[in-house]
Amino acid sequence: MCDGVSSVVHLLVGPSEDGARLDAFLAQQTECPSRSACARLIEGGAVTINGTMATGKAERVVLGDRVQVVVPSQATSQTHLAPNYEIPLDIRFEDQYLLVLSKQEGLVCHPSPGHVDDTLANALVAHCGYDHLGMLQGEDRPGIVHRLDMDTSGLMLAAKDDKTQKALQDLIRLRVLDRRYVTLVHGYVAPDEGSITTGIARSTRDRLRMTVTDDPMAREAITTFRTLERFEASATDEGFSLLECHLYTGRTHQIRVHMRHIGHPVVGDQLYGVRAKRAKSRDLGLARQFLHSWRVSFSHPETGECVTIEDTLPNDLAQVLADLHSRSMGRTEAGDCICPSLIRMCGQREEPARGTQ
Repeated sequence: MCDGVSSVVHLLVGPSEDGARLDAFLAQQTECPSRSACARLIEGGAVTINGTMATGKAERVVLGDRVQVVVPSQATSQTHLAPNYEIPLDIRFEDQYLLVLSKQEGLVCHPSPGHVDDTLANALVAHCGYDHLGMLQGEDRPGIVHRLDMDTSGLMLAAKDDKTQKALQDLIRLRVLDRRYVTLVHGYVAPDEGSITTGIARSTRDRLRMTVTDDPMAREAITTFRTLERFEASATDEGFSLLECHLYTGRTHQIRVHMRHIGHPVVGDQLYGVRAKRAKSRDLGLARQFLHSWRVSFSHPETGECVTIEDTLPNDLAQVLADLHSRSMGRTEAGDCICPSLIRMCGQREEPARGTQ
């Protein structure tokens, strides 16, 4: 079966394949691409087992499983990702090795089902040229070092060659590439700072979601946070807290999952917000999660210089804080340091808060 864009491959797990890893099983099939390409199809939601989306490339298949794969057709697959010159890039730092940009909300990082040539990767090809980007993540992810969710905005890194890409990814693995996010969450977060360490894996109930679990296959996820400002409850909500989160690992949806786990879901989060409380008024009118990558800091892998870039909040998130201003319970010491940098250039009025917590 072929729709001109992709073909659907139906597979049955036989005795010799019982217990195999999903990516290895797929790579052995003549109808499927390479193992790394199969892993990307799994991650992109293009593979189901017995009608349910696969949880990950390491999932094991068993005898009798019916596996379905949506494989890009030969007619539409390209060796070189198509450039898209219409997508603007907000570049904050660039040299011959790498660039730091601020990604707008609504932009997908790399091709996936439903997004072929309208991604950040396509824009990077247009800006740098396909042959001037690192390819360690695969031919469809040129330059990508780490990702942000489609509706998360803010700072990201891209690499212009394989050596730089590997060096930056090593910094992430060694937990020395400092990535800071700002998020507004529901409720009163009492501690001024805290740490969340859990396992995270794909949910077995909803394959679009990740979940906190102690399953041995789960990957460790570490998030620390500092409370910046708290806002009073009203008749229609339980109040809000503005946090800065520091990622030590980079699991899918990590901050959103961790905030839900501690009982403070991210404002505007359509996937992990409490379903019974998803009234738009409770999410302050936001149709996307209040999550912004506001600061990155790292040692340049080639020059050794310390590169630190900070990014103010985009207008939609800055407006939410402006609307909450009269309900502020005061900023913490960390908030006094960080909030002016986030807000000052967004046109939001800076006035003394009513007290420091």
